[in-house]
Amino acid sequence: MAARAYWQGQIRLALVSIPVEIYSATKSGAAVPFKQIHEPSGQPIHYDKVVTGVGPVDADEIMKGYEVEKGEYVLLDQDEIDAVKLESKKTLELTQFVDASEIDVLYYEKPYFVVPADDLAEEAFIVLREALRRTKKVGLGQLAMRGREYVVSLKPCGRGLVLETLRYADEVHKAQGYFRDIPDDKPSEELLELAEALIEKRSGDFHPQDFHDRYVDALKDLIERKRKANGKTIIDDKDSGESKGSNVVDLMAALKKSMEKSGGTAAAKKAPAKKAPAKTAPKTATKTPAKKRA
Repeated sequence: MAARAYWQGQIRLALVSIPVEIYSATKSGAAVPFKQIHEPSGQPIHYDKVVTGVGPVDADEIMKGYEVEKGEYVLLDQDEIDAVKLESKKTLELTQFVDASEIDVLYYEKPYFVVPADDLAEEAFIVLREALRRTKKVGLGQLAMRGREYVVSLKPCGRGLVLETLRYADEVHKAQGYFRDIPDDKPSEELLELAEALIEKRSGDFHPQDFHDRYVDALKDLIERKRKANGKTIIDDKDSGESKGSNVVDLMAALKKSMEKSGGTAAAKKAPAKKAPAKTAPKTATKTPAKKRA
C-alpha cells in the first residue's frame, strides 16, 4: 500500500489479538493558499522563533515546557514524552459494544480505514468484521495516537473496518442551551404535507462527486481577473434578484411557490386525494290525490 500507516498495532477482543494498520480516510479539500505580503516591497512576511532579550534561536535549542507557576516551566524532551507507557499506544482493546444509533452524531470526529497488517491476521479480521455486521453493533475502545488518547468506535465498511475517533463528553456542548428558546409547537397538517411533498420531490441518492467547493472556484476566478486587470480592485456586486435572507411572511405561499419551481404542484403526491362523498338526489315530494287533499 502506497500510503503510510497512521498507526500500527493490534485490536484485542478478549484473548484474540489482530495485528492491524490504520490509514487516514480523509484528506484536505481544495483551498486557495494565501500568504501574507508586505505591500510596499511586495515580499512575503516570515516568522522567526525569538526569545525576549536573546533574539532568534535555533530549532535544536527548543524544548516543550509546561507552566506549573507563573514564569516557571517543567521542560520535557521528545524522548521522555515518547517513553510514556500507555497500553493503548499499541493496543486497541474493544471493551464495549453498542448500537450505532446510541452514539450522537456530535461525538464523531474523524474516520480512519483499518486493514489487517498481514495475511496471518486476515482470518481473525474477517471474523470480527462479519460479527459486527451480523449483530449490527459498534465496538468501542481507547487508542493513543499523536500525543493524546481517543475514545474510538469500530464498524464494518465494505471488506474492511472503519475506526472513528470520538469526542469526550466535556468536549461537546449541551444542545439544550441553544435549543431552549425554540417553541415546541406542532405545525398545521397542510403546511406539513406541503413540506413533505417538497422534500419528496427533491429526494435522491447521495453522490458526493456532485458537490464541489464553489467558493474556491470563485476565488480562483477573482485572482485570474485581477491578474488580467493588473492589480485593479475588483468588487463583485451581483444581485441575484431574490432576497434569500428575508423572513417568510406567508409560509404557505412560499412552500407552494417552491413546489412550482421544483416542477411539482402544491398538491401532495404521496397519497391520492380523498374522494368527495357522492351527492344524494333530493327527495321528491309525493303528490297527494286530490280527493284526500280536499
